[in-house]
Order: sequence, then C-alpha cells, then structure tokens
Amino acid sequence: MPTQDDVLGYFDTLSNWGRWGDDDELGTLNHITDDVRLAAARAVRHGRSVSCAWEVAVPEDMERSTTTCPCAADMPGAEHMPAHFHNDRRWGFSNERLGIMFHGNTITHVDSPCHIFWDGTMYNGRSHSLVDAATGSAWAAVTAAANGILTRGVLLDIARVRDVPWLEPGQGVFPDDLEEAERRQGVRVRSGDAVLLRTGYGRFRHETGEASGFTQAGWHASCLPWLHEREVALIGADTPQDVQPSGYEDVLMPVHAVSLVAMGLWMLDNCDLEVCATTATELGQWDFHLAVAPVRFAGTSGSPINPIATF
Repeated sequence: MPTQDDVLGYFDTLSNWGRWGDDDELGTLNHITDDVRLAAARAVRHGRSVSCAWEVAVPEDMERSTTTCPCAADMPGAEHMPAHFHNDRRWGFSNERLGIMFHGNTITHVDSPCHIFWDGTMYNGRSHSLVDAATGSAWAAVTAAANGILTRGVLLDIARVRDVPWLEPGQGVFPDDLEEAERRQGVRVRSGDAVLLRTGYGRFRHETGEASGFTQAGWHASCLPWLHEREVALIGADTPQDVQPSGYEDVLMPVHAVSLVAMGLWMLDNCDLEVCATTATELGQWDFHLAVAPVRFAGTSGSPINPIATF
C-alpha cells in the first residue's frame, strides 16, 4: 500500500510533462497511434455495438425548456429562413434549450486535463490562470480531442473476479485485482488501450434506482503506477473513478489529481457497463473497439459522452 508520501510523489514519478513536447495538450492520448487504431479495428469480431453511457434523466440531470410550435415564424432564427417557411402553417417542430452540469456522480462524461489543478497548475505545467470564467480554458480543454478517441477498449470486471454483485462503497480496486481480471478473462492491457473498470455499481443503480452518494468503490491510488507502466490512454469506471474515501488526507481524489495533472490521463466517469459486461460474457470477448466523440464545447473541461463499444 502506498503511503501518502508515495502518492504525493506520483506527481513527479508518474509525470508525463514534456514527454510529448512542451506544447502537448493530449497527454496519454498520444499513446493512441495510427497502428493502435488499426489494431483496435481488428478487435471487431462480431459486429455488435453497445452503449456504455447512462441515459440523461429529465429533469433530474438537466434543465430543459421545450417549445412545440405550429409555425416556423416562432422558431429562433426564423428571420433568416426563406419566406415560404414562414407561410407554411402546417409545418410544426419541437425545439429544446438544455442546461446541464455533467461533472459529478451520475452523468457519463469525459474529463479533459484542464478539469483538475494541483498547486495551481494543470497538465504540462500550465497555470490555472489559463482558465477564465467567461471563455473557459485556453489549455488542454476537451477540444484537444476533437478528432475523437478511437482505440481498443478492455473491460476489467472486478465484481466478477470477486464473485459479488457489486463492490461495496469504499472498497478499492488494486493492481492485483486488475491482473487477476486479465488472467481470468484471457486479455492483457497494452499501450494505447482504454481500460474500463466494472465495480458492479451500475447493477446497483439499475436494481435499486438509487445513487450511493459520495462514498464509492473505485480505483485505488496504488493502480496509478500500473496504468503508467502499461501506457494506458484512457480510463473509465462505472463510478466517478476514485474510491471514496481515498484513505489520504492530503489528496482526497488521488486518481483524478495524478491522472489529469501529472499524467495527462483522460477519464470517463460514471459509465454504465452492465450491457457491455453481459455482452463480453456472452461472446467470451473482453476487448472491443471503443469510440468516444466529445462534443466540441469550446474551452470546457469535459463533455457528456456516449462511449460505444463494438465487439
């Protein structure tokens, strides 16, 4: 078990600052080379695709203002439409204006490196002052991944390894769990992969209809050197990633902090991995092509996301 000093030391020992140049904003996504993408395409052996995201609930997870209108003239921007649209009184439409706070413990989303600061600093040594309330972040925003994250995904089913329906809140996942999952599933994480961690929390949410609050199962900080050594490009989990409580008073969310700030390791929070796990078990295949396409929100620290796994 790493001590708190060990974990704090990860900011140096696991740092990727300068590894891909001083102006790099992609971080570990640099591990996804053209050859890695080609290899990921070869993981498609059955042609079956599944979503790894939760449906966004309305109105619980978003503010929604909906208009249904029988005339085009009332549509915002209608003054720029051709005249015959204004005169068509039979044509109606629906229109939404959505407001959403995607960071948190429920909505499936991607975190870009500018999401977390440590001692006022972001990935690759940039100051948090590059984040402005009006314009967003000028560094390592989600738009750095505008071309998409396409790679091989590997599902490591820790609940299945431990033979439990789900890990209890506060239970951490350790490197030994990851390697036991690899052994049982006949798969090995390699450079450029996305690793999706199943704790079974998705099953808990489906069966109970409840969220367990801030206390969660998830990655323990001891997994960080393992992820660095394997050159993992992206991590996801069916929880908000970090086991909570983390066990470290001076770094409450070490997986978020070290991953995003030091490693530049992008993250998929709050995935729903139940259908993915069921499909993997049925097909006997624990790797797949993973497609993640963030919305190009300028300057934002992430995006709601619908990761697609294709077997």
